[in-house]
Amino acid sequence: MRGGGNMNNMMKQMQKMQKKMMKAQEELYEMTFESSAGGGMVKVTANGKKEITDVAIAEEVVDPDDVEMLQDLIITATNDVLKQVDDKTNDTMGQFTKGMPGGMF
Repeated sequence: MRGGGNMNNMMKQMQKMQKKMMKAQEELYEMTFESSAGGGMVKVTANGKKEITDVAIAEEVVDPDDVEMLQDLIITATNDVLKQVDDKTNDTMGQFTKGMPGGMF
C-alpha cells in the first residue's frame, strides 16, 4: 500500500483546511459593514451574510417632492455595503483556493 500514507496525510490536510475555512466563514458572518451616501445622510449596515441589518435616514434628506433622490441614496449605500461584504469575503476565502485549479467555489 505505497502511497496510502500520502493519501491519509492529504486527507488530514484537507480536514484542517476545511476547519480553517469554516472558522473564517463564521468570523465573516459576525462582521459588520457600513456604508453611507449623501454625505452621511443615508447609512446602511449589513452583516457578513449580506443581510441588511439597519438603514438610517437623516430627517433633512426626506423631501416628499424629491423621493427619487432618497431612493438613489439608499440604492447607492446598499450596493456599496454589499460590495464591501463581497470584497472581504473574496479576500478572506480566496486564501483557501489560491493555486487550486478552478478554485473550490
